[in-house]
Amino acid sequence: MTGERAIKSVAIIGSQGQMGRLFMNLCIEHGLSVRGLDKPMDNMALAMAIQSSELVLLAVPIHALADVLLQVKPHLSHWNILADLCSVKVGPVEHMLAAWDGPVVGTHPLFGPRPPEGERVVAITPGRGDAALDAVDDWLKRIEFSTFRTTAHEHDRAMAFIQGLNFVTNTAYLSATAGQPDIERFVTPSFRRRLESARKMLTEDAGLFEALFEANPYAQEAVRLFRSHLNVAAGGDVSLLAERAQWWWRDDKQRGGA
Repeated sequence: MTGERAIKSVAIIGSQGQMGRLFMNLCIEHGLSVRGLDKPMDNMALAMAIQSSELVLLAVPIHALADVLLQVKPHLSHWNILADLCSVKVGPVEHMLAAWDGPVVGTHPLFGPRPPEGERVVAITPGRGDAALDAVDDWLKRIEFSTFRTTAHEHDRAMAFIQGLNFVTNTAYLSATAGQPDIERFVTPSFRRRLESARKMLTEDAGLFEALFEANPYAQEAVRLFRSHLNVAAGGDVSLLAERAQWWWRDDKQRGGA
């Protein structure tokens, strides 16, 4: 496949998952040829889907990636681009590169299966082949996503904070408060909002987030940095942390001072 050729055919492995279905529907809406496969995968159907597709997209959980690659690898040909949707990038990209010597691209949709308008952003990381990277970037834009390019390590370092630390801190905070004597009588609206925002993460998706945390090579580094900030709070200097936290609203401050 050349850099001038747009992707017109896609095989989605894991098409019955929520993200797989989202990408299936978008490909159909935009007139692409798309074939979906899910477990249990029939070997003949898998071969036909891959051989008739330019892009082979792995929409599978990170813990299943290695096994799926073993099934997919024998059917890949020189015209295929292999890509994934995992929320961690260093390990999955390395697995794809080791499994196959053709074009590889890593992607991570920074949203859930029902993304709000204006928040359909996908991070793209190089694996092997500049033409493949350009083609996947173009394909994502054609099915109405915004994209930006990054490296697998830069991506995972950021997601260790955005995703991993968010999971760990919510888990630790709600674990610390759980079972405190008579605590439920004192719940405030802001605490209730925090409970609601964490509900799905901890009651439905905890296993997924645990797997992503363990797979991210920068997760422990993020936790250690957070612990250093907790130590500042334990020393009584909360104002220093509050001042630093206002970095997130620095544009508001600049506009206010203009």
